[in-house]
Amino acid sequence: MKKTFRFYKTEKGSWYIDLPEWTDGIEALQMVEGADTMLDTVSNQSDEVYLELSDEPFEGADVLHLTENLQDSITGGIYMMPFYKGTEINHPMWLCGVTAFVFKGLPPLIYVGYPV
Repeated sequence: MKKTFRFYKTEKGSWYIDLPEWTDGIEALQMVEGADTMLDTVSNQSDEVYLELSDEPFEGADVLHLTENLQDSITGGIYMMPFYKGTEINHPMWLCGVTAFVFKGLPPLIYVGYPV
């Protein structure tokens, strides 16, 4: 399933995913521990970005690799983004349990695209 998600940055500089179907607290939707700095990069330092995310490959997508499954401790997992649009960045990030909510589990690979 490829789906487009909106991410936005607050006036205080915190990144969140816009996920209307999420019924728990907004604090779980905050992007932290590397996901925030990745969003700074892919947003070109703006305060909003749309990303296409999928657990199946699609043309032009970058790939996040699950390097550590943390579902039995703090939830979510550590992912590595080796490349961003062909440039090597080797950027690690923690994606929280909301990732498992979105994908109905914690995928070993997450494909990221940048819609125009």
